[in-house]
Amino acid sequence: MVSNTNILTSLFLLPSLAQVAFSAVTKRATACNNSPDLCSKTYNNITHLGSHNAPFLRDASTGNSASGNQFYNTTVQLSAGVRLLSGQVHNNNGSLHMCHSSCTLLDAGLLSDWLSEIKTWMDGNPNEVVTVLLVNSDDASASDLGSAYTTAGIASYAYTPTSTTAPSEWPTLQTLINDGTRLLNFVASLDDNTAAPYLMDEFTYIFENNYDNTSPSNFSCAANRPSTVTTSSALQQNLMPFMNHFLYETSSLFGTTIESPDLGNITTTNAASGGTGNLGTSAAECTTTYGQAPTFILVDFFNVGPAIAVVDTLNSVTSPVGRTNVSTAASAPAASSGSTRSEVSTFSLVAALIVAFVLIA
Repeated sequence: MVSNTNILTSLFLLPSLAQVAFSAVTKRATACNNSPDLCSKTYNNITHLGSHNAPFLRDASTGNSASGNQFYNTTVQLSAGVRLLSGQVHNNNGSLHMCHSSCTLLDAGLLSDWLSEIKTWMDGNPNEVVTVLLVNSDDASASDLGSAYTTAGIASYAYTPTSTTAPSEWPTLQTLINDGTRLLNFVASLDDNTAAPYLMDEFTYIFENNYDNTSPSNFSCAANRPSTVTTSSALQQNLMPFMNHFLYETSSLFGTTIESPDLGNITTTNAASGGTGNLGTSAAECTTTYGQAPTFILVDFFNVGPAIAVVDTLNSVTSPVGRTNVSTAASAPAASSGSTRSEVSTFSLVAALIVAFVLIA
C-alpha cells in the first residue's frame, strides 16, 4: 500500500519535474541562426551565408543600378538566412558612407544608418549571431569607424577577441548570445584597432580565395588573400576559410575594361548542382581542400538558387526555424525593397566609371 506521505511527496515533486521537462523542451526548441542544432557549435565550425555588397541594391530604389549586387535589402537578407553582411566604406565629404567603388556611382547612405538597420533587426531577433565585413576603401581609422557603431547604438553588441592572433576555437553561438556579443566585425583592412578593439582586421583571422572571377571555370579554393599565406599555411595558422563565389561580367568603356555583377550566369552560379561553376560543387571541393566546410560563403543575389540551400547542407540543417522565404527569381521585387538611395544620371555614371576602372570587391 502506498502511504499518504509518498503521495504527498510525489505531488510536491510534480511542479519541479514539469519545470525541468519544460526547460529541456524550451532549450531544444530555441534556435540559433535558424536552427537548434547550431547553438552548441563554435562560430568557426559552421558556415555563414554572406551577401556580397549587401547594401548595394539592384531594385527600384537605385533605378535598378547595374552596380547593385543584391535584389533585397539588408533586413530581408537577414530574415532570409544571411548571416554575413559585407560592404564598402568610403569617405564622402568627411562622412563615412556605404558606396560601391565611388559615391558618385552608388551611394547607399551613411555607415551608421546601415548599422542601425542591422541593430533593429538584431533587436527583433535576439538569438541570432551576425557578422559584418567592412571593406575599408579609404583607410578609415578604428576611431572613425567606431564612432559610426556608437552612433548606431550597436557597439555594445560587438564581440571583442581574446587574442590578437587567430584562435583554434571560437565561442559557440550560444555563448556569444548569452554574453551579448553576437555581432562580429571584420575590417579589410585595419592596421590599428586600439580605439575600437572589436573591429578585427580581417586577414588576421580569415583567408579568402580569389574574388575577381569572370568565368564559371575560374573558381578556385586556393588562398588568394592575404598574399603572405598559402592554403596550407593559412589553415595551420587557424585562419577561417572564406569562399568568394560570385562572377563579374566585363564591358568596355573608352577602351577601359569595366566589371559589374554577372546576372546572366547567376542561376547556375548560386545553384546547388548542375552546370560549371555551381555553388554546391565549389563548396564541396573547398570542403575537401580545407578539411572543413568554409566558414563563410559570399554570393551575389543571395536569393537566387537559393544559395542558403547549399549552406544548410553544409550545416546539416534540414528544418530551419524562423526563416523568411523570398522569391528565388533573378530579378528585383516589384516594389522597392530598400530605403531611398542616391540615383545617378547617365553622365554621372559614365564619369564614375571612368574614375573607378574596376568595381572592387
